[in-house]
Amino acid sequence: MSLSRQHLVMARTLGVAMVAAVGLSACATYDDEFAGINSRLDRLDTQVQGAAQSAESANQGAQRANQRLDQIEGRVQQLESSPRRVPRG
Repeated sequence: MSLSRQHLVMARTLGVAMVAAVGLSACATYDDEFAGINSRLDRLDTQVQGAAQSAESANQGAQRANQRLDQIEGRVQQLESSPRRVPRG
């Protein structure tokens, strides 16, 4: 193998090694970006779950209030339909 051919093989090997090193460093960069995105998604998921729980709690409160209003409505109708009382005195 001549000296120039040896240099060519060595240069090619070094080139492949550099491309591989750049590719691996790019993967590390993407890993950092994915980690950041996953962190933001986790925070958003937590916020959405909290909002869903708040909405469920508000819905249950509204249902209880509606039930109470239905009970009161029945009593109001009963009082309105009863004969008028004569005032004393």
